[in-house]
Amino acid sequence: MVALIGAFMSILDSSIVNVAIPTIMNVFNAATSDVQWVSTIYMLAMGVVVPLSGWLGDKIGYKRLYMATLAIFVMGSLLCGISWDLNSLIFFRVLQAIGGGMIMPTMMAMIYSIVPRDKIGSGMAIFGISLMVGPALGPTIGGYLVEYVNWRWIFTINLPIGIVGILLAWIVLPDFPSKKAGKLDVGGALSSAVMLFSLLLALSKGSDWGWTDERIIILFAISFFTLLLFVYLELTSDNPLLELRVFKYRSFTTANLLVVITTIGMYAAIFYLPLFLQRIRGLGAMETGLLLMPGALASGLMMPITGKLYDKIGPRPLAIFGVIGLGLVMFQFHKLDVMTANITIVWWATLRGMVMAFANMPAQTAALSDVPNNLIGRASAISNIIRSVSGSFGLAVLTAILTARQAFHGARLTWTLVPSNPVVAGAVARISGVLGGGSRGQIGALAYLNGIVARNSFINGIDDVFVVAAMISFVALIPAIFLVHRKFTPSGAPRAPLAE
Repeated sequence: MVALIGAFMSILDSSIVNVAIPTIMNVFNAATSDVQWVSTIYMLAMGVVVPLSGWLGDKIGYKRLYMATLAIFVMGSLLCGISWDLNSLIFFRVLQAIGGGMIMPTMMAMIYSIVPRDKIGSGMAIFGISLMVGPALGPTIGGYLVEYVNWRWIFTINLPIGIVGILLAWIVLPDFPSKKAGKLDVGGALSSAVMLFSLLLALSKGSDWGWTDERIIILFAISFFTLLLFVYLELTSDNPLLELRVFKYRSFTTANLLVVITTIGMYAAIFYLPLFLQRIRGLGAMETGLLLMPGALASGLMMPITGKLYDKIGPRPLAIFGVIGLGLVMFQFHKLDVMTANITIVWWATLRGMVMAFANMPAQTAALSDVPNNLIGRASAISNIIRSVSGSFGLAVLTAILTARQAFHGARLTWTLVPSNPVVAGAVARISGVLGGGSRGQIGALAYLNGIVARNSFINGIDDVFVVAAMISFVALIPAIFLVHRKFTPSGAPRAPLAE
């Protein structure tokens, strides 16, 4: 539970800042394109430092690494809270991300080192709580602090919590002896940093700059060739930064494939449901967060239950139930429109939170179930990289689908707005009369109808995104079926896998 403090703060900070972006723009008199780097740079820096966590954990011990990364995160939060301009805030966000990026893989490695393998499901449920609840609570907490306190508190609130977390870790967590980590694989570290930075930047900026933009193409090319270089260096190194040979373990490969697919489906609701509520319903960030909070709480409450079930029956039945449920719930979201009742949205979001606990937690746990203890740190780093990249990739793909489908529906609806259409002509006449008549009234009427077209095309585009997310979720059935349950004795020694 102690490690949950750092993990929760790290994930929470990924979403809590977004609601303060308009306020930061006003305070620092910054353009939208510039202030977006406050969020983007945090994501990029987190991705770049994750590969180092396994080597550092082996080198200095995971307790020391956890306390050090939490201290760096807290220091970065303090500096963000006292930043004097946009450039200083962006720089301090990098420092904050250096600590935050290594907290999650460090926590996973500690859980697998502390918890007996026959009870690992219950242990990983703790990890799942922060993973599922953090992103949902971010907008609510951030909205409250921005609206009723001060935007700087979204950073400085981490100070007392982080200090308590460091003290508890020092007192409660057992010492993890350092291992023979060897020298740092400099080539692997540099190539992975360049690869992840260019890939994540391309995925995050593709929808803004355009996927055929020269900068995006160059970034993808850099990420591809540095990936090839990274794989070559890791497979030929005597002491690789990331031990890619862990992919030979079936559970690791299959479970991470399941994580990739379910993460894409999960991001559809995390990003586009709040977007619908704010743009179409006109809700504020805090109101949106409160409306979606039951879903986050349901997910958090289900995590311990799925953890217990994992220890008893293994990951396969849980994952199959979870991905089927996720697909069905995602399909329900495609019915969203202006008239959808809030209670209906709350109900769908709650169901989604419950089934995500079944779909995600077993996969995260099963990924490391076969990995030897001496490779847990390196394997957990790889799992976190996969989760980060798949989230960014899923968001980029779904955003591209939303843009394309919104344009399609906009053109289709605009085609009906012709003067020869008696319904349109009648509507223009009535609205024009309300607006005072004449040319000004007619222009206002046409602008009003164009606004309706834009709104409905956006709603239809969102609905199409949820249909795609449902289809992607059902695809996750394939790796879910092939998950293997390994029985462990109380001492942690593995038994033969169950019959297929």
